[in-house]
Amino acid sequence: MLPIPPPEAIDRLREFQRAVGQALHRSWQGTNPNAVSRSSAADTIYQIDTVVEPLLEEFCRDWGKTTPLVLVAEGIAAEGQPEGLKVFPEGASQEEALIRLMIDPIDGTRGIMYDKRAAWSLAGVAPNKRNATRLSDIEVAVMTELATSKMGFTDVLWATRGGGAQAERIDLASGGREPLTIAPSAAATLDHGFASISNFFPGTKVLASELMEYLVGHLIGPADVGRATVFDDQYISTGGQFYELIVGHDRFNADLRPTFYRIQGQPQGLCCHPYDCATMLIAQEAGVILTDDRGRPLDGPFDVTSGISWIGYANARLRSQIEPLMLRFIDERAQPIR
Repeated sequence: MLPIPPPEAIDRLREFQRAVGQALHRSWQGTNPNAVSRSSAADTIYQIDTVVEPLLEEFCRDWGKTTPLVLVAEGIAAEGQPEGLKVFPEGASQEEALIRLMIDPIDGTRGIMYDKRAAWSLAGVAPNKRNATRLSDIEVAVMTELATSKMGFTDVLWATRGGGAQAERIDLASGGREPLTIAPSAAATLDHGFASISNFFPGTKVLASELMEYLVGHLIGPADVGRATVFDDQYISTGGQFYELIVGHDRFNADLRPTFYRIQGQPQGLCCHPYDCATMLIAQEAGVILTDDRGRPLDGPFDVTSGISWIGYANARLRSQIEPLMLRFIDERAQPIR
């Protein structure tokens, strides 16, 4: 059980994510947000990412005064600690921490840095189980949409384990808030709906495309390019993909890049990491079904480097149709390397 009141954690995380959104808008004035700053073991750190790093440090220092915590986030470095991990307050040990805080301040950097598409700020809080802490231990999660310069509204979603998911829409001009109804799609098929298998970058595009053709061919029939009844939306943000499932826009999404690397006999390349899944609790509490590449409940270690393959279904009927085909495809393609 989380050793702090969940409402306190939600309020703190919402305020931090609001500050991130404000900082991004200021950063577009007189800077080059798409410049590369540095690289980490997990991903490229762009200039726009560095804008929020001081905010994250300040936020954790402040919270650490009353609640000793372990921050797990990409790009964080502390002497004597693994990459992506830092303890607050300064001088405290991991053993003293009450909570582990996983944060991705900007999930979807490549879209937002070109002012092309909204990104998301993600955060999940788990009781500190030291190195045994896992994604499934997260008990509070908050995600906030990071608006492009022309957007007038953003959405905020949050959840507590066993308490369901909630959401509201915020007017950026007035600050007004309205409740937002969220519900995954109840559609029984993929026909005339959005479904995606992540193929953001060269390296796994062939397998991702073959898998989508395989699924549609078995579930709907030979592709009719004159009708095109299954639509693909490559949202380069795990939080964004979860959101599209949560609100009923998408019926099925999957990111199988670690699995595809393994099938191809390649070392792990750029892929989804645990911090990208920091808000999977919100999707689950909203009714989205999330699994790994073998159909098991989605989970992963509390770190910034492990590769995560995940599959999201809007409802159980879709899962019953898609999952057997998905597993068969993976097994067939993996045969040569066994």
